[in-house]
Amino acid sequence: MSATLAELVARFGGELVGDGQTRIDQVAPLTRATANQIGFVAQQKYLAQLTQTRAGAVILPLDARDASPLPRILTANPYLYFARVSAWLNPVPRPPAGVHPRATVAAGADIAADASIAAGAVIAAGAQVGPRSVIGANCVLGEGARVGEDCLLYANVTIYHGCEIGDRAILHSGCVIGADGFGFAPNEGGWEKIPQIGRVLIGDDVEIGANTTIDRGALEDTVIEDGVKLDNQIQVAHNVVIGAHTAIAACTGIAGSAKIGRHCTIGGAAMIFGHIEIADGTRISTNTLITKSLPNPGTYTSALPFSEHETWQKNAVHMRNLDKLVKRVKALEQKIGELENKS
Repeated sequence: MSATLAELVARFGGELVGDGQTRIDQVAPLTRATANQIGFVAQQKYLAQLTQTRAGAVILPLDARDASPLPRILTANPYLYFARVSAWLNPVPRPPAGVHPRATVAAGADIAADASIAAGAVIAAGAQVGPRSVIGANCVLGEGARVGEDCLLYANVTIYHGCEIGDRAILHSGCVIGADGFGFAPNEGGWEKIPQIGRVLIGDDVEIGANTTIDRGALEDTVIEDGVKLDNQIQVAHNVVIGAHTAIAACTGIAGSAKIGRHCTIGGAAMIFGHIEIADGTRISTNTLITKSLPNPGTYTSALPFSEHETWQKNAVHMRNLDKLVKRVKALEQKIGELENKS
């Protein structure tokens, strides 16, 4: 697929400067772009790369009109513009509609006529697959599970019984939606399983990365609201609520009954305690441990910056003795205060 700059501007907006008939067939970084590709600059510090690029055209911020003689599109958000051009030039391949002969579809399952069910998929009784949705190889939809319209489930996704996926969702390989939450009652030195009778409800326009797991609720449902983006290998425990348009990076763990607000961003490998609430618009840095509710939006960080190992060891010793140090400082302050009072 290819397009002229004039066609891109007609479709996505922006201001065209230079030859609108310049044709491009792919996006690429400025350092590797060729004459039939388009690059972009989103930050001022990368404008210097324009002098060396071999790109046929570039996407630039509005205030960088004269930064390059190349044909260019000016826009208020070059990164977003680049994303839209890339999506248009690189559509996801779609398999033909229909149920593969080696798929297993139970009687009573409701499969839209234009949905695609790949080989090895198993669709249980009462499950629903909406129009134009794609169910990849070896996916499993449990009894009464529902997948909405225009969804894409890559190979080996499992949707447990009763769980629901909204429209235009993308679930990458290895996702498990609706496994039992970690619920056990202590009983005379052992553990007795607590039935997890809630569901997982996933909204529209959600994307879930490979091998991410979202547990079903113990009593109430686990809820992932519209527009949420979850990276690979995230654990979402039972009864968690993640607000609309929140984005969470890989390897984050979210304990049971945590409620994360809307439009939050959470860095990779963050850990969220259970039964806490996080305000809308909160930003949590990578490797940060959140142990209590955050009622006020802001940026929160707990991870120590790295250092050479010997320095880290020395600082670790100091941290271990912080309580003693605080007591000594308080004692010194008290003595200084007594001396000042005497004088």
